[in-house]
Amino acid sequence: MHLPVLDLRHPSFVADLRVAAREVGFFYLVGHGVPDALAEAVFAASRDFFALPEARKLAIQMANTRHFRGYTRLGDERTAGRTDWREQLDMGLEVPALTLAPGDPPWRRLQGPNQWPAEVPALRPLVMQWHQTLHDVAMQLLRAYALALGQPADLFEPSCRELPNQVIKTIRYPGRDVATSEQGCGAHKDSGFLTLLRQDRVGGLQVLGAQGWIDAPPLPGSFVVNTGELLELASEGYLRATVHRVVAPPPGVERLSLAFFLSARLDAVVPRLALAPQLAAEARGPAQDPANPMYREVGPNTLKGRLRSHPDVAQRHYADVLAAQSG
Repeated sequence: MHLPVLDLRHPSFVADLRVAAREVGFFYLVGHGVPDALAEAVFAASRDFFALPEARKLAIQMANTRHFRGYTRLGDERTAGRTDWREQLDMGLEVPALTLAPGDPPWRRLQGPNQWPAEVPALRPLVMQWHQTLHDVAMQLLRAYALALGQPADLFEPSCRELPNQVIKTIRYPGRDVATSEQGCGAHKDSGFLTLLRQDRVGGLQVLGAQGWIDAPPLPGSFVVNTGELLELASEGYLRATVHRVVAPPPGVERLSLAFFLSARLDAVVPRLALAPQLAAEARGPAQDPANPMYREVGPNTLKGRLRSHPDVAQRHYADVLAAQSG
């Protein structure tokens, strides 16, 4: 089986999206208007960053701050409790940290500025341009998702105004001996509304289908798009967030990808949509995983995932939250 290819310019895009988002949960997006030259420039600046000595990259390591922004070195991130074989740089909107008051919910600590490498000055303006360009595409997609669910096109827009919870990751997967482990990034779902992924020329992404893992090799000029848990919750399971993973490349080969995650404001609550009877009859209810429950409150849902993935940041900046959870 292959992932479907959807053209954002095609008149049947909304209808095609409804089928792809429900039956597979992943698709290739073309006709998006994002210049290939911009993507290649972001990849080039990312390679320059990853080529720096580790000590220079660790100068902006994620654990420096409570905002989960910055560099994560090889082996420091976990997915489903197992170590991922990737290094990455996480960046979001360039916003100041919130002033916290006693009793504030811990998810308010998430908002804050990025960390940028002084040695690669081109990275910041390129990522900010990439961010704005992909934000525009993602909002077009979010409107199409609303229409596909029989809702007003602007249904989700209030939850994305002013300070949407957006993250860009530039990720490097070095080669790995599969006799040790094939995990580049472990099997998981994305927690937001949707994800736009740009791959380089090396494959490794796999999507879990009804008959097993489906390869999603690079398609030049395209983005891989997948539905996140917020849309699964909003649609009462009519749409599904699909499990996916990345298999590490073989020794001597590296893979780079650029991931853009669109989520809702941290203070938002995911609504339960009133679906048309035909769609409601096909809604299966959100997936239930006792080990990883989904919350309709966006802030707690986001923080939960970040704490699981980055134990070093959790221990340094959220020890009180970990203590409350264990108690």
